[in-house]
Amino acid sequence: MTSLSPLGPNTPRIALIGECMIELQHRADGSLQQSFGGDTLNTAVYLSRALGDKARVDYVTALGDDSFSDAMCQSWADEGIGLDLVQRLPGRLPGLYCIQTDANGERRFLYWRNEAAVRDCFTTPAAEPILAALPDYDVLYFSGITLAVLGAKGRERLIQTLIEARQRDARIVFDNNYRPRLWASQEEARAAYRSVLPHVDLALLTVDDEQALFHFADCDAVFEAYAQIGTPEVVLKRGAEACLIRCDDEAFEVPAQQVEKVVDTTAAGDSFSAAYLARRLLGGSPVEAAQAGHWLASRVIQVPGALIPR
Repeated sequence: MTSLSPLGPNTPRIALIGECMIELQHRADGSLQQSFGGDTLNTAVYLSRALGDKARVDYVTALGDDSFSDAMCQSWADEGIGLDLVQRLPGRLPGLYCIQTDANGERRFLYWRNEAAVRDCFTTPAAEPILAALPDYDVLYFSGITLAVLGAKGRERLIQTLIEARQRDARIVFDNNYRPRLWASQEEARAAYRSVLPHVDLALLTVDDEQALFHFADCDAVFEAYAQIGTPEVVLKRGAEACLIRCDDEAFEVPAQQVEKVVDTTAAGDSFSAAYLARRLLGGSPVEAAQAGHWLASRVIQVPGALIPR
């Protein structure tokens, strides 16, 4: 397949698959500010804001029947995100995490998610119509965190869905987001990533995560590996440094936007991915898409938490 092409004249449907958790922001005075966040959910929100009525953005996950899950669904609906693919599992709860940031805005995460409802997202009877509906979407988006929280059986169902979706000309987008603590071993994570990567059209990669998981020597080694897989469009996110892009055998380098003070880097990569994908789907070039990604990420890192005010 070729790199991402613009959206067609009909209202396209985009499904993002993953986990949203209760987010606690640990403030300097010791207090906690509660909100919601998760990598693919952050991307879904920013994507919905960027595309507006030009596309339908749906989220795929499993939640509990508690008040936090109710509030999550309401906040997603307020952002224009569709809830048709959200399962509500009786007696279950969403995961929880706490963000601690240092003086430079760098973050540390503490997680409570072992019993999160999303772990059964693709294994319940209610998942069957959702899995059957996904191949008819125009774009499917997931991340390395998605792969981890779904578990082995859920990953197997996801791969089957990706294969069928691609056969129907859906575009598959993957953000690597490797979190070692979510995996039993590095070998398990590598096997999971390698099982899905051949089905990806756009890979949005954080260089540090690629090197941590696959031990690549440098960016050229990353590009070479994905060229061998056959991924048509690869974006390497490098924080405050320029991002690097290989698309249909062309190479691009796009400088990041510099900011005076970084407050919180949470969702910097998620927001970049959302803006990049939105611009590409609207017909923008890879360079224009990266510029949009850098611009949004530069705004996000100047505000505490994952989601900045609209």
